[in-house]
Amino acid sequence: MKKLIEIKDLTKEFNGNIVLKGISLDIFENEFVTLLGPSGCGKTTTLRIIGGFEDPTSGSVIFDGQNLLEIPAYKRLTNTVFQHYALFPHMTVYENVAYGLRIRNSISYKERFKNFLKGKNKVELKSNKTIEKEISEKVLRMLKLVNLEGYENRSIDKLSGGQQQRVAIARALVNEPKVLLLDESLGALDLKLRQEMEYELKKIQRELGITFIFVTHDQEEALTMSDKVVVMNNGEIQQVGTPIDVYNEPANRFVANFIGKSNIIDGIMREDLICEFDGVRLDCVDKGFKKDEEVDIVIRPEDIDIMPKGQGFFEGKVISEIFKGVHYEIRVKTNSREFLIHTTDFHQVGEDVSLFWTPDDIHVMEKMEW
Repeated sequence: MKKLIEIKDLTKEFNGNIVLKGISLDIFENEFVTLLGPSGCGKTTTLRIIGGFEDPTSGSVIFDGQNLLEIPAYKRLTNTVFQHYALFPHMTVYENVAYGLRIRNSISYKERFKNFLKGKNKVELKSNKTIEKEISEKVLRMLKLVNLEGYENRSIDKLSGGQQQRVAIARALVNEPKVLLLDESLGALDLKLRQEMEYELKKIQRELGITFIFVTHDQEEALTMSDKVVVMNNGEIQQVGTPIDVYNEPANRFVANFIGKSNIIDGIMREDLICEFDGVRLDCVDKGFKKDEEVDIVIRPEDIDIMPKGQGFFEGKVISEIFKGVHYEIRVKTNSREFLIHTTDFHQVGEDVSLFWTPDDIHVMEKMEW
């Protein structure tokens, strides 16, 4: 894939507060990239710099070989869908979607007209009727893409939240940007509608074949839609990878805690392929650590098997059980700690059990300094 955006050593400071601490990131054509992290981590600031709404303190952003920071926001081949959509309530659906096209065409027309008068451009200028016909064709095509065909004359206040979001997406896409920027754009929807829109957004991105950069604090959204997840915290990138990579192979304790639920344990890497915690040596698949190095060990709740007493690595007692619909969330107390387990098998509170997992279920990470 061709590299489309190259972010190098990007920093941003607001009133002495450093929001971005020299981040670097490559984004490729046709990728669905999600910037994921808690509030205040710098993900929205990064998006706003790409979109032209903020200037960085230092660093560079190269877009398709050009210095993006030298290009005015209205000339950038990007468009943004905001969290609250920013639709015009006094306009119809059609007028909202057509608005950006008309503004861009107006600017383009003025520039072409000046060049025409100066003799620099001999191309015949289009009539308003021709321009409106082209705008209409593009608007109707976009409304069909977002499943709002036939809604052209509806008022914005007559639409549901999900329909308003689709209008905002159509308005952003109608200008045919190379990159669509989405800033927490599913946050205002209820859970069911949000889940539906996750699949719709991915479908639209695949059909159009353009790059989407999506900002969210919701790890489920990131895992569902993304080709690449960029996990951020405190102005820094913690890990970049596919959803499977960042879930199964978290780079550090923060990523393991933020993406999904985890059992994170202080351990020791005795030697390659052998770790230890709570006085028990266990086979693992990790290597390359120093002998007897202190490490963080992650075991995901779904990777722990609850066995009859005496058949696992640790003995314990079930202290809580909650039915979650597709699985039970069970807590087991051993002599040293509590383990969180997700299982489809029911276990009664007070039951004596033991815990078992395979070497592949253990993930060893360098200990993170807090």
